[in-house]
Amino acid sequence: MARSTPDAQGRSVRLLRIGEQVRHALAEVIGRGDLRDELIARSLVSVSEVRMSPDLRHATVFVKALANNDDQAIVKALASHAKFLRGEVARRLATKYTPDLRFRPDESFDAGARIDAVLKRPSIARDLIPPEPAPPAEDHDDAD
Repeated sequence: MARSTPDAQGRSVRLLRIGEQVRHALAEVIGRGDLRDELIARSLVSVSEVRMSPDLRHATVFVKALANNDDQAIVKALASHAKFLRGEVARRLATKYTPDLRFRPDESFDAGARIDAVLKRPSIARDLIPPEPAPPAEDHDDAD
């Protein structure tokens, strides 16, 4: 059996695959509204990434509240339901261990917005516009 090769950040294919399975399970449970939490029910929550520890015992879940800007409140609400969510993940995954879930706000959306704002600055945007192609040189024959 071939060993899984690590990606650029040192995570193996197996860790990435199980992280994706956990992400899908959490997104399904949160999206279906199985949690009895008013804040989560009235918010649109995106589970953007799940990073697994090498021993598969811990999962760091990155979430973003899309409907409101209070990511910390969403993280706190999800953390209070971590035991229920862990049980739901266990029902959907066929792994030896069910990871403990740790919720963190996803900062990548904010980083992308900052990069987008920088690229839209007039001084930067001017440099990003490709130069107009030069018109083709016309050959004139003066020997009429």
